[in-house]
Amino acid sequence: MIRRSSLLSAPVRTAALMLVLALVSTGCHRGAKGDNPEEGQPVETIYEKSHGLMEKGNWSGAEATFRRLIAQYPYGPYTEQAMIETAYAQYKAGKHDDAVPSIDRFIRTYPTHRNIAYMYYLRGLANSNRNTVFLRRVWSLDPSRRDLSTPRQAYADFNIVVERYPNSRYAADARSRMLELRDVFAQHELDNALYYLRREAWVSAAGRANYLLETYPQSAFQYDAVAALGEAYTHLGNKTLADDARRVLELNQPEHPWLQGNWPKYPWMVRKLNPFAGEKSASTGQRNATMNRR
Repeated sequence: MIRRSSLLSAPVRTAALMLVLALVSTGCHRGAKGDNPEEGQPVETIYEKSHGLMEKGNWSGAEATFRRLIAQYPYGPYTEQAMIETAYAQYKAGKHDDAVPSIDRFIRTYPTHRNIAYMYYLRGLANSNRNTVFLRRVWSLDPSRRDLSTPRQAYADFNIVVERYPNSRYAADARSRMLELRDVFAQHELDNALYYLRREAWVSAAGRANYLLETYPQSAFQYDAVAALGEAYTHLGNKTLADDARRVLELNQPEHPWLQGNWPKYPWMVRKLNPFAGEKSASTGQRNATMNRR
């Protein structure tokens, strides 16, 4: 009796299993379609939707829709433009670490593209701002106080635009940003000189100031470097070189506070609670970087 019941239930179990599989398959299909609302739509329609999201400032939504366009249509002019605008949306959203690989991918794929100058320029913008948004917001961190590897890469990116594409619409701004970056690098060297001055490492301070003057001539911090030389040589007892520094300042920047004995001024002790503060630059508050204009 038990055997007969089992035999009769086998077809029922098979039918039930097939019904379950059908339901699961249908559910998966619906879920997959829901994950890509643009599936099957023309490339022009998807592009216009993505571009519309960008115009509204919805950078994350635009990036996601452009990515779906590229996945569905991996070749063609709309895809090329979608790759460019994906990188731009990432940059505008503050995703600089994502924007740089996207730009690199485009440059490798389309090295002779008509918009290649813009992509190098955009990479420079992204590299200028990598790893800085949070720190600037929380600590008001000066750009010269962080690792300079990505700003140096940004300088190289802008230099490519200036040298390879001098007639492009981005060349003038790239050149301006290179000058701003040079000032960031120069201030970094000045901060090092101040660090040594405060610790009475006079020879090291003079060495950093001389390096600043030789490597970044005519920077915004050249006369601060001269003052650092004057301070270091005064403590070293080298009156000739200290007097030379004084004459340079009296001739070119007679209002410099070192001439009145008011430079350098170091931060008060509470400021040291900020682990990113380092030594206070003599020019703090006298210039504002404009690296985030776009």
